Amino acid sequence: MSTVHERVWVGIDAGKGHHWAVAVDADGEILFSTKVINDESQILNLLETAREKAGEVRWAVDISGRASTLLLALLVAHGQHVVYVPGRTVNRMSGAYQGEGKTDAKDARVIADQARMRPKGFARLNTPPELVSTVQLLTNHRADLIADRVRLINRLRDLLVGICPALERAFDYSAAKGPVVMLTEYQTPAALRRIGVTRLTTWLERRKVRGADTVAAKAVEAAQSQTAELPGEKRSAKLVRDLAHQLLALDERIKDNDREIREIFRADERAEIIESMPGMGPILGAEFVAIVGDLSGYLDAGRLASHAGLAPVARDSGRRTGNYHRPKRYNRRLRWLFYMSAQTAMMRPGPSRDYYLKKRGEGLLHTQALLALARRRVDVLWAMLRDKRLFTPAPPVTQSA
Repeated sequence: MSTVHERVWVGIDAGKGHHWAVAVDADGEILFSTKVINDESQILNLLETAREKAGEVRWAVDISGRASTLLLALLVAHGQHVVYVPGRTVNRMSGAYQGEGKTDAKDARVIADQARMRPKGFARLNTPPELVSTVQLLTNHRADLIADRVRLINRLRDLLVGICPALERAFDYSAAKGPVVMLTEYQTPAALRRIGVTRLTTWLERRKVRGADTVAAKAVEAAQSQTAELPGEKRSAKLVRDLAHQLLALDERIKDNDREIREIFRADERAEIIESMPGMGPILGAEFVAIVGDLSGYLDAGRLASHAGLAPVARDSGRRTGNYHRPKRYNRRLRWLFYMSAQTAMMRPGPSRDYYLKKRGEGLLHTQALLALARRRVDVLWAMLRDKRLFTPAPPVTQSA
């Protein structure tokens, strides 16, 4: 008859197609090591196998993204305690184990051991509510669409340089829709010279382009500066036309996605509080909710700032104390949204701008002052969500007992 332990730890090296699970007892001895297909029945079989080994099972995973969604959902639904062990921790600790090779089984054992030896060192995982999960999907999709847009624009500009460098320089194709609309029909200097300013203006106006006369004048001026036809111009022009159509279609997809993000985000009871803070619109607010969830993983504003990379990390040694440096492990997306919101708020009169100017007056560079402002705004947003109150330019009046 197999021994039933008081508690065991199961480490899971998660993957898209399959996971590898290793269970260890209180002494770190391996109880089982097995491959588990990312399938409901196999995951439930793993759960039952672990339960047979001990009265209490503690679970640890190294991925909290889409690959482990089914795994986490089943474990949480069955009341299991699950923590997240970062991949960086696993990689660093792997060197302390026998053998130089990297295998799923070895990583799973490292994960289990870390959870066993550091019972309070890792954040507990729960499946996010439906709204948070939906916002996560939409914001991740938006990031992919924006990356696709950047690639399209870079490719379009590269092709335009091979047709007419002056036309490539004439417009900011990432910010203005009008020039992109023009490129769906007119891409070469010869074509632009033939149509002329007046007819091009009329053509653009029929397509509801703002400032059509300005766009037409700048395009024809650029075309008149070059009479030479460059090698491969005709083929490049066709590719530019196709890219321009793709870019316009992609912009519509981004608009639809943003509209859906706003609708889903504003269904969250915290949306009004978050949006009341200057610089935090619905898109950045949705990004915030997608990353932090219900804030249960953060004990205080300092922990949130640390996750955003806005809290300095001590590096003391011997007699050297008070030595701080920039953190290396943080959520770059969370840092980016606080930085962008600080930059937007700083441009308008109010406490954010006053604090920014104060830091600049203390000798900080622009970026340093913005990061200092972002750090301060973390405290403010945390307090707003904790107290469930909207932003006010002046600090709230505390009620005396």
